[in-house]
Amino acid sequence: MSSVILSRQTSSAVLRLCRFAAMGTVAVLILIAGVWASWGTAQHVMLTKGREQGTVEVARCGADACWGRFTPLSEGSQPRARVVLEKSVAVERGRTYTVVVKPGGDDAVRSGPAGVLYAWVPLGGALLLASVVVAGGLLRTRSAWVMVLSGVALVTAAFVAV
Repeated sequence: MSSVILSRQTSSAVLRLCRFAAMGTVAVLILIAGVWASWGTAQHVMLTKGREQGTVEVARCGADACWGRFTPLSEGSQPRARVVLEKSVAVERGRTYTVVVKPGGDDAVRSGPAGVLYAWVPLGGALLLASVVVAGGLLRTRSAWVMVLSGVALVTAAFVAV
């Protein structure tokens, strides 16, 4: 009888460990995906040394992008007749934005605090999504609340800044 109870306790512990490992892996993968999605833009905005910085006055917008004339602000930057900004709710025709030009092309990303916050929005979404996994799968509600509040703060700050 005691061997049956010991066997059940052992299998229960193994199942809890497997659940913890699986849900922990899922949460970490979600967060890695959020950082990966954010870093593609954030690297240009945060690591500006040696990059062309300036302003762009948005002249036209298409379905996916807006473009306009680039006026350089940093040394070594050249004026350009056209640079392309990803179209989002934060880019409007006729407005001027500070930008950093991505190397090797005419694509630009917004710079400054608004650009940094906007670049990290995918991480904010990943924090929100991973918090559900942490709360439900790992049963770590305090950690999940910290993740939720961090994600909401990041997304809200980006919304206000942009």
